[in-house]
Amino acid sequence: MSQTAILHCQQLGKTYTEGPNDVEVLKSINLHIEPSERIAIVGQSGSGKSTLLHLLGGLDLPTTGSVWIDGQEMSGLSDRKRGLIRNQYLGFVYQFHHLLPEFTALENVAMPLLIRGVDAREAKQKAAVLLDEIGLGHRLEHRPVELSGGERQRAAIARALVTEPALVLADEPTGNLDEATAMNVFEMMMELNARVGTALVMVTHDVKLANKMDTVLHLELGKIS
Repeated sequence: MSQTAILHCQQLGKTYTEGPNDVEVLKSINLHIEPSERIAIVGQSGSGKSTLLHLLGGLDLPTTGSVWIDGQEMSGLSDRKRGLIRNQYLGFVYQFHHLLPEFTALENVAMPLLIRGVDAREAKQKAAVLLDEIGLGHRLEHRPVELSGGERQRAAIARALVTEPALVLADEPTGNLDEATAMNVFEMMMELNARVGTALVMVTHDVKLANKMDTVLHLELGKIS
């Protein structure tokens, strides 16, 4: 492994038990993610793309193999410790924004900083700057229901990036948007990737977007090629 790798996994596998049957979703996945690297993962529906992201992010534990972040093997840690590492090193973006409906855009974006223990005033100031950078400076006090689909997804991406994580894991981040809005959101992610240096691993069914990344990996029959 490169000494600079943010995350790497070795011989990663995941098997689910469904009744009397074992279903092997992933097998022998090896992956190294370097700073600023942009990786797209493509594959048919049900190929295990989301499962792989969950394993890489420590949201689920592998059946076999290991995931290492900052020199720490995730499955050997407590739930609390894995949560701390996620907050410190990772950001997550999903197809659906998962913004908290009772909070404003500003409060939603500031949340990861507050969880980290940053002073509330500083957290909101940093969130406001980032929201302004992505064209939502006039929407700070709006709740998710008052935002358009593209605005909600941009706010969700800002929330993932506000801590300036080493790596963002994005699961179909443009999958719920029309083509023009999807391209706008994607270009925003690329710009922030270039400026902040955050690495990006994105699961997508959009081949056009995937081909704009540095590397395109194909997930098929549980293996990456």
